[in-house]
Amino acid sequence: MNESPPRSLLPNGLRDALPPEAGAEARAVDRLLGVFHANAYERVDPPLVEFEQSLLDGPGEAVSPQTFRLMDPVSQRMMGLRADITPQIARIAATRLAQTPRPLRLSYAGHVLRVRGTQLRPERQFVQVGVELIGAPAPGADVEVVVLAAEALEAVGISDISIDLSLPTLVPAICREIGLAEEEARRARVALDRKDPAALSGLGEDAQALLTALLEAAGPAGDAISRLNALPLSGRTKRMCGELEQTVDRVAAAAPGLGLTVDPVEFRGMEYQTGVSFTVFTPRVHSEIGRGGRYELDTGESATGCTLFMDALVRALPAPHPDRLVYVPHGTSPETSAQLRADGWRTLQALSAGDDDTAEARRLRCSHILRDDDVVEVT
Repeated sequence: MNESPPRSLLPNGLRDALPPEAGAEARAVDRLLGVFHANAYERVDPPLVEFEQSLLDGPGEAVSPQTFRLMDPVSQRMMGLRADITPQIARIAATRLAQTPRPLRLSYAGHVLRVRGTQLRPERQFVQVGVELIGAPAPGADVEVVVLAAEALEAVGISDISIDLSLPTLVPAICREIGLAEEEARRARVALDRKDPAALSGLGEDAQALLTALLEAAGPAGDAISRLNALPLSGRTKRMCGELEQTVDRVAAAAPGLGLTVDPVEFRGMEYQTGVSFTVFTPRVHSEIGRGGRYELDTGESATGCTLFMDALVRALPAPHPDRLVYVPHGTSPETSAQLRADGWRTLQALSAGDDDTAEARRLRCSHILRDDDVVEVT
């Protein structure tokens, strides 16, 4: 006989957000959006579900394998449940806001759902919060978004971050420049992604030496830029490294205390990006708490964005201050309770008279109690 699963059982990667975590996440989202708004980024709120054709167009193609599909019973067309909000912002910018003056600054916050989680981040549903700067030239736009991400994280109490900058289009460009065949270039990309220099053997002595040196260039930004400048690059690849160097210099000048590293061969999670890209880390959690970089809209406009992952970010938040929750005995005037809230307290109003208000306040986990018009600590 098959027994029904318990009502609390949820699919893998999905979970209920409970107190105090749900409240901490909501407050962090508000603070992040507040910083974005103060920097002239206007909020947009795209739908959770769209027609598959528009959702997976352009930048959305990269997240197609992670997208849930369903049939719209009204139109009989296939729809997708968003796995990433950035492609939706790109669609809005290219259509609904096509006539809005550039550069266009947009912010967003919302849930996404993915087919699979990862070992480090098993969650399949989580909140993304981010910004997109559309129609602004590099490297100025890249610098603004990186510095803004650091400012927003500082506002929620996460100051010990590092930014790992990368060029996801550099390796393919180098492979073309040195004449590697398609299969050789694919093998080189996999080897570099796995940080496995031994797997580069057989590509030719010069190609192997160059790609190994590129792999070894990763590290603190200043050292990495010096090693990249020493590589025998020319033409487009030289210009790409020069753009990266400009971004590093300008970010360092705008945010002197920000930790900067460079990994020129990193590309996972950046498949649709076309220029300088970055990943945000903090030692408080094992996975990244954000990603960003430069990409192109279908219209050819250049854009730079950053997405923060709230599931990881909440785990990195500092421990909250003790809750200021005051127990208000039955019969207290509404004006008194309102004044307490105006003074910064949270109030829990007793619904009926009790024999021992202090015991009831303690049972309900209140930190304070209103007694004779004074707020006193519950002992």
